Amino acid sequence: MTRSILLACFYLNADTPGKKVGFYFAVQTGGSFDIDFAVTDPRNKVVLDGQKERQGDYVFTANYVGEYAFCFSNDMSTFAEKLIDFEIILEHEARPSYQKDHNQQPVSLSAMEESLFKISGSLTNIARTQKYFRTRENRNSATVLSTESRIFWFALLESAAIVAMAGLQVFVVRSFFKVKKGGV
Repeated sequence: MTRSILLACFYLNADTPGKKVGFYFAVQTGGSFDIDFAVTDPRNKVVLDGQKERQGDYVFTANYVGEYAFCFSNDMSTFAEKLIDFEIILEHEARPSYQKDHNQQPVSLSAMEESLFKISGSLTNIARTQKYFRTRENRNSATVLSTESRIFWFALLESAAIVAMAGLQVFVVRSFFKVKKGGV
């Protein structure tokens, strides 16, 4: 949760260049469900950034060894408390390196290894899809609760208006049949 915190940063250490970094975030509750974010590399150069984003799912290559910063900023909405679901993954894809020497045969993957890589990729996609649907469910739940509250208060106000109108009508009808003393 980011209350009055204007900037919250999280860090990932890339030990070798060329590794893939997966970055997922989604604003679960709060305000307009939006947040500013920035990802910087060890040289403090911006790799990714965005303003007023609701969610994001990015993969980029860590070209430098060192600490990557993943920062969220709530500058535009300091009064709204926000809950952010995020995940930062340093992906280790152990693929065989192919030889550039034309005399050697390239190392090939067995059918089992290739199937494992496909299954791993599919499971990653399923996990990301589940996170997306969880985010949608939370947002829609917040919308339903907000709408339910508005409907309750509108119905209460409408009921009070009907009771007041009925009382006013009784008063007006009684005044028609009221006889004034000293008159005709």
